[in-house]
Amino acid sequence: MSGWISSSESNHILTGTRLPLFPSNTQVTQGKITIGGCDLGALAEQHGTPLYIYDRAELDAAAGEYKRCLNEFWPANWSVTYAGKAFLCTAIARWAQTHGFIVDCTGAGEIGIAQNAGLPRQHIIVHGVNKSPEDLQAAFQYAHTIVVDNQSELRKLAKLAESQPCPTLWLRFQPGSSVDTHAYTQTGHPDSKFGMSREQILQAASFCKENNLPLNGLHFHQGSQFRDPEPLGDGIDRALDLARQIGFTGSWHLSPGGGWGVAYHEDDLPHPPIEQYVRFVTENIKAGCVKRNLNLPHLHLEPGRSLVARAGVAVYRVGTKKHTAAKTWLLVDGGMADNPRHALYGAKYSCLSVSQPADPATELVSIAGPFCESGDVLIEQILLPPVEEGELLAIPVSGAYHISMSSNYNGARRPAVLLVENGQAHTLQTREKTTDLTRRDTPLDQ
Repeated sequence: MSGWISSSESNHILTGTRLPLFPSNTQVTQGKITIGGCDLGALAEQHGTPLYIYDRAELDAAAGEYKRCLNEFWPANWSVTYAGKAFLCTAIARWAQTHGFIVDCTGAGEIGIAQNAGLPRQHIIVHGVNKSPEDLQAAFQYAHTIVVDNQSELRKLAKLAESQPCPTLWLRFQPGSSVDTHAYTQTGHPDSKFGMSREQILQAASFCKENNLPLNGLHFHQGSQFRDPEPLGDGIDRALDLARQIGFTGSWHLSPGGGWGVAYHEDDLPHPPIEQYVRFVTENIKAGCVKRNLNLPHLHLEPGRSLVARAGVAVYRVGTKKHTAAKTWLLVDGGMADNPRHALYGAKYSCLSVSQPADPATELVSIAGPFCESGDVLIEQILLPPVEEGELLAIPVSGAYHISMSSNYNGARRPAVLLVENGQAHTLQTREKTTDLTRRDTPLDQ
């Protein structure tokens, strides 16, 4: 049969090298995987699959590490802004607030989630490259800060400010350089759709002054899922040059974005330390401000993925096992409708068998979903123990950009999402039902 290797070749790679991808308190005992004291197999039986599980301890550990590092390396005011696009629901917004974090909302929809969570105005920042009138009005009503992406948007804001108080404004700078990551997640290069050039920023700053708009900060972002902070140095230097030209004095704000990466596959391990990122950013900003005789800004970091990705695990059930000329396929009950990252940019994942996580990996398989696309693949070519139909697979590092980018393609119903803590599982989002697919429909007149 194709796709088999000897057990001696497997080198017991499963729990030895894949378990560190899972939340740090994941345990494999007596052939079971537990996270937060909860048995993954039992959760799947109770709540069905696909199933997304978030570990509260892992969420809190990542949040605590950001706060520890900023307290150590930054002498002035700082804030952590949770990037809601990674995954946002009412409970996660409230979790962010328990840590004193601001929530970065893109448009009226995410603002609505933050409002439902009871976040106060000062904990909401609004982003977006093409904010609609509804987005802008919601930002005026509920947000503390709007990050202005372009000059057209700035003119719209000035018009709104004629009849109502304007939130504080930051200008989004396009630094002209990006971090080392996939082209689809680079955001700072000269032809990016995000932000304004140096000349446009200076024009926008003059417009704010002429129209008495409350400009007090700059923002830039060079890309997502990067592991080397070195390219951020160029963006920091250019942003500080701009701050000096604009003439920021007293209290002002600077956000060098976020995007710090995580390990998705055993080949990526170890997880890049948050301290490496925070130390680089803070040391470069401090040195740059001294060089330019600038006051230290209120520093904002915008992590999303590095806060929630490792905390999330996706559990799928194998429905069909089939063999083709060159591959063995495990076809599971989820895929690109709940995790489009592999289809979008070839994201590489790993997994464990839930029922036999510590057994030798002797079979080479590919894992795909049920949807009518050849690109509906979760994992290409991975070694696992022999897995049969009906068994469960757990894919780690599933906490960011899965549920937030999920869809109803082929009538898929979005999975249930649980939070596990101290042996208890709490539902963050219920599984969609078939009736949810037609809830917005209006029948044609007969």
